[in-house]
Amino acid sequence: MNYKTIKLLAVFSLLSAGCTNSVIETITYLVNEPKFMPIDAFRSSVNVTTKSVSIGNYGKMCFYNGYIFISEIEKGIHIINNSDPSNPKNIGFIELIGNADLAIRNDKLYADSFIDLVWFDISNPEKPIFEGRLEEVFPSALPSTENRHGIDYSLCYDANGNVATGRGVIVGWELKERTTTTTTTYRLNIDGRWETLRDMKMSSPSGDRGSSIGINGSMSRFSLYKDYLYSVINNYMSIIDLSGTEPVKAVESVYVGMNVETIFSYKENMFMGTPTGMLIYSVANPLIPEYMSSVWHVFGCDPVVVENDIAYITVHSGNLCGQNANELIIYDVRDVKEPKHIVTYAMTKPKGLGVDNGILFVCDSGLKIYDSTNPQTLMANRLAYYGGMDGYDVIPFDNVLMMIADDGLYQYDYSDPTKIRQLSKLPIVK
Repeated sequence: MNYKTIKLLAVFSLLSAGCTNSVIETITYLVNEPKFMPIDAFRSSVNVTTKSVSIGNYGKMCFYNGYIFISEIEKGIHIINNSDPSNPKNIGFIELIGNADLAIRNDKLYADSFIDLVWFDISNPEKPIFEGRLEEVFPSALPSTENRHGIDYSLCYDANGNVATGRGVIVGWELKERTTTTTTTYRLNIDGRWETLRDMKMSSPSGDRGSSIGINGSMSRFSLYKDYLYSVINNYMSIIDLSGTEPVKAVESVYVGMNVETIFSYKENMFMGTPTGMLIYSVANPLIPEYMSSVWHVFGCDPVVVENDIAYITVHSGNLCGQNANELIIYDVRDVKEPKHIVTYAMTKPKGLGVDNGILFVCDSGLKIYDSTNPQTLMANRLAYYGGMDGYDVIPFDNVLMMIADDGLYQYDYSDPTKIRQLSKLPIVK
């Protein structure tokens, strides 16, 4: 409850058993109720345009064959021709309600659309072709909320814990005011003390299952390994087989727990970031992920990346992350069953990160770049710092660093680590 108004009414009466006092509390609070869209309208809303559409918000991104695909949260995917990183061009947009993540494999772009998975042929990235939809593969997916108020989950899920689609697809939230009344009755006993006659009885207009605050990850919930797409949402991992002409759900979703936020593929393992630590599963058998280990840290939002058996994790604070710690944590993961902590560094407010050939890039009050060849001396080996923006996520590839930030897409040339330079900025229009 985020605010409340309490009205007290004391009713006194003399009964044969003695004096009683009834206290009535009326509590007013705000809660998010789901907004529904007819399911047929939702599934027919995909639209591809080859005209530039201004980027109004930032989300996950994916680089493929000279193009950058940027998700605008829950609206769709922008297509950027990046054949010249000094002059990127916004060339198209895939309108896709409920999109948050994407992955690309063999000229196919796979993306979530709330509860569904959709895919496109991007053999010509400038003219994507919608090819199909795998329905209800992410049954617990819900839109993000833009406030800290609770969600009435009783209006969202069915008896099996899946998003209820009988009324349509949940595409947003409406903040509603509710009231609930409680009554407590006291009796004056023979010792002159008040004792409770009966406990408070709730009288709520709906069966609210409690408050929930979402945590925004700074890296993708999609990852590829061999012929499979792995997706994490809440406490489950979904495995999609991409080997056929159409993707199919390979097995029932795997319970991994810990409310996984991000996933990163390295060798035969999936490294997952959670609000309380890093979780490692082996996918040597792609259809039977096997738990390897987990490491714990303070509660916070955290992505993870790995290079040369060294895992880098950022933990950042914020309204939705639960604490005030801001850290970069480094582990030796040569033995994935027994990760060994190397060092922890204090940061300002780190988010996304990436590593390439011994160079570490961290979104932290801008962009910080380090020589990571020796984790123990990382802070003493900062190569560059760019401020003035709020960096969100990065992709380092072929000596070009792509960073999405609150005000645009930034790119840097790091071919000479001693002379890193900015190549371009494609603005975000707000």
